[in-house]
Amino acid sequence: MKKFYPYILLFGLFSTAASAQNKDTKKADKLFENLAYTDAIKAYTSLIEKGKADTYVYTQLAKGYAFLNDTKQAESFYKRATKGKKVDPEVIYNYAEVLKSNGKASDYTSWMQKFSQAKPNDPRAKAFKENPDYLSELLSMEPAFTVDNAKALNSKFADFGAFIKDNRIYFASARNTSRKNHNLNGEPFLDIYSATLDGSSMGAPEILAGDVNTKYHEGTVAISPDGKRMYFDRNDYYKGDLDKSTAGVNQINMYTAEKVGANWENIQSVPFNDDNYSTGHPALSPDGKILYFSSDKPGGKGGSDLYMVAVKADGSFGTPQALSGAINTRGTEAFPFVDNKGTLYFSSDGHLGMGGLDAFSAFAKAGSFSTPENLGPGVNSGSDDFAIYVNPDTMTGYISSNRQGGSGSDDIYMLGQVPPCDVDVALTVEDESGTGISNALVELVNTTEDTTDSDTATTTGKYLFSSKCNRAYTVTVSADGYKTKTRNLTVGKEGSDNTITLEAIVEAPVITETEVILNPIYFDFDKANIRPDAAAELDRLVNVMNTYPTMVISAESHTDVRGPESYNERLSQRRANSMSDYIISKGIDASRISGVGKGESEPAVTCGSNCTEDEHQLNRRCVFKIVRR
Repeated sequence: MKKFYPYILLFGLFSTAASAQNKDTKKADKLFENLAYTDAIKAYTSLIEKGKADTYVYTQLAKGYAFLNDTKQAESFYKRATKGKKVDPEVIYNYAEVLKSNGKASDYTSWMQKFSQAKPNDPRAKAFKENPDYLSELLSMEPAFTVDNAKALNSKFADFGAFIKDNRIYFASARNTSRKNHNLNGEPFLDIYSATLDGSSMGAPEILAGDVNTKYHEGTVAISPDGKRMYFDRNDYYKGDLDKSTAGVNQINMYTAEKVGANWENIQSVPFNDDNYSTGHPALSPDGKILYFSSDKPGGKGGSDLYMVAVKADGSFGTPQALSGAINTRGTEAFPFVDNKGTLYFSSDGHLGMGGLDAFSAFAKAGSFSTPENLGPGVNSGSDDFAIYVNPDTMTGYISSNRQGGSGSDDIYMLGQVPPCDVDVALTVEDESGTGISNALVELVNTTEDTTDSDTATTTGKYLFSSKCNRAYTVTVSADGYKTKTRNLTVGKEGSDNTITLEAIVEAPVITETEVILNPIYFDFDKANIRPDAAAELDRLVNVMNTYPTMVISAESHTDVRGPESYNERLSQRRANSMSDYIISKGIDASRISGVGKGESEPAVTCGSNCTEDEHQLNRRCVFKIVRR
């Protein structure tokens, strides 16, 4: 568990419940129960120095460091706490989560596998087993936003929860050093601040005018569409009374304030607050008629769940109900926000994420919401990422995070539109001779986005398309007379030129007892070189000879009776040799093929000098005799 959860929502100011593991840990346990983690860590550490450490002490130290967002130290103590044969599955799970936060994906996977074996029916184990490689898939996602530190807003203290209304940005901050420091992290109690917003420039933050801020914590806000009512959360402190639960814990409650001039006044407690559980993180539907919030009230699925309640025309409320569908888990769901298109954003550690709280989105769907989707790297990190605000029209917004590199313990980050990245991709479809195949059909399946497109190549076999960067495709190419071919294609951040070669469909020739019958083999006038069409026929003979590895062929070349007999004999021998050489070049042993030039000595049609042109064509032939099978 990270430090953020009790700090913001389940925050007990004066917890009195403490159950010591033993008399040695009593002092440290008391500090831990009262959220004084820094002092508790010192007390547990002193037990190690005295030789009184055990699994419980290591576990408490790991939890304490995790609460303070020192995940490296937390990892070190969880490593000690998980040694031995019988380890609490929850300790294993927390260790895995810390490893994930520290970017150790393979170690995280290994320990989650152990957790899944220890608690196979746990929903977290089931979710992991359904997609054990989800973390690497998340880390490889293309960022949805640019992310930059909002330095004009942030201080060396905690700053989080940006909300924009009427060119002002509202947020919570611990920068008011006139407040008392809290024992959790030594920072002042939180107040609500605001600053003017003019495009990308911000004015100096000012503490919110009016009665909203007190000497205790005030956190996130939401403001009605008409700008007249503010919803905010605060410690359970109302009309001068600080109330506590039966266990002695001061919870978080939600309140409203009315705009009077420049001030926010007339503070009212919402009717569904309770001293025994927390209610906070307000958010409104675009029309202001539904209030969303987070609560750890009894009957929920997990640490805290998201709820909704109708806001009536007179400002009163209906009956709160938990969000339906797959939003809530046995973990923590918090910080809802609904954009002007009705999309729900929230943070969770119950859905599969990158570590700590991750930001998720879910589209409005028939009175409910779609299955949440992780917003991916950039928006999310290995730390807590929460309180997101998004303007879908400009694809800009804000996210709060305690990730490394910030100005304070929590910082606000600006979300910006990712510059478009489009590249041109060229495909050339050609045959085995390198000639472009006209009008080949090209089918593209974008496996990244699960879309399909198809078109025909040009007369020269060219096919051009535009692609987003970092996309994966399956390309299938087909053409009459050729075998269909499929290949995978990955498009990065630069254009590419690709060639796909199709293999001609080779029909099996007729094989008799004495010869292999091919289609006519043609040569150019007075030439002996193998033309592409002749090569395709000879390839059919090669296939036959590969099928019958002991077959021996005599390739005979015949001419017609026109021209001198001696010339015809020499020409036919050159052509027979060319055919023999081609077949040998395709891997057939030379001992299995011979070329014989017959000239005009064995005409197919005996017609002398009176042959018709068709009869001359029949005499100009190639015969492939079977010498041995």
